[in-house]
Amino acid sequence: MSQASQMNKMSQMNQMNQDSAVRVAAVDCGTNSLRLLIADVDRREGTLTDVDRRMEIVRLGQGVDATGRIAAEPLARTLRALADYSDEITRAGAASVRMVATSAIRDAANAAEFIAGVTRILGVPPEVLSGDEEARLSFAGATAELAAIPGALAPYLVVDIGGGSTEFVLGAARQVAGVSVDIGCVRMTERHLHSDPPLAAEVAAATADIDAALDQVAAKVPVAGARTLIGLAGSVTTVAGIALGLPAYDRSRIHHARVPAATVHRIAEDLLGQTRAQRAVIGVMHPGRVDVIGAGALVLDRVLARFGFADVMVSEHDILDGIAWSLCPDGR
Repeated sequence: MSQASQMNKMSQMNQMNQDSAVRVAAVDCGTNSLRLLIADVDRREGTLTDVDRRMEIVRLGQGVDATGRIAAEPLARTLRALADYSDEITRAGAASVRMVATSAIRDAANAAEFIAGVTRILGVPPEVLSGDEEARLSFAGATAELAAIPGALAPYLVVDIGGGSTEFVLGAARQVAGVSVDIGCVRMTERHLHSDPPLAAEVAAATADIDAALDQVAAKVPVAGARTLIGLAGSVTTVAGIALGLPAYDRSRIHHARVPAATVHRIAEDLLGQTRAQRAVIGVMHPGRVDVIGAGALVLDRVLARFGFADVMVSEHDILDGIAWSLCPDGR
């Protein structure tokens, strides 16, 4: 083959490689946080590579459990953060964008104000997911790479502890069953944990609320069939960072770490016994999680105790990754 022919073939192969990748943008708006993932999805290889991943604590669901409405201040700060994300999506040249909203918007009587603001800023309306849809996207994002991880045995029980709700999904590949229950870290804090630190009676009330919800989960999902518990979202990753003794948050160290149930229990007790000021100086603690991390750790602790898991595998890949996978051209 001549040098010219070789160069032409290499050029064609490079073009094919470029054509096989598509850049997508996924936005997840939860009760507590607003998150962005810009990623390159390879059509042939089925790989997803981060370009940019961001998170802002906006607390959109502040007060929604009590009032049934999104307050003006949380809405304004959420839309400000979204405007910054929109600028970054444009700069990155994402070919497609999908934004989803979860528990706070499902519960809010004035959700139309949020939807209108998002559509104006982002150019596409947010999809208000049902609990089942949220659970399936979380499962897809968390389990896409687990086949290559030693000791991560299917079926998986994926538990996504959000601000307003917690999703439970059991399955392997695309055969899944799930349920969403209203025991998120913000909701449990606003309902029960009012003192600083929380009183024993407040913790007991939160525990009873969580345990009642876990009874619902057990009735709807055959969790006894799970071989690996996968924990998602900020409450879980923060507990993992504390368990690892990290001086600062480190995604690479936290991703796929395994935390024993006894360690989760100890950390949950410690966090619930501390003041907000004491929690604020923990190295891995995001400032926006200081007031709600006790409730989030308690949810994780009760899940481990109720369903008898020896440990939890922590994943930094979650619903954001699931949204990005959903934009893959093969419909993965």
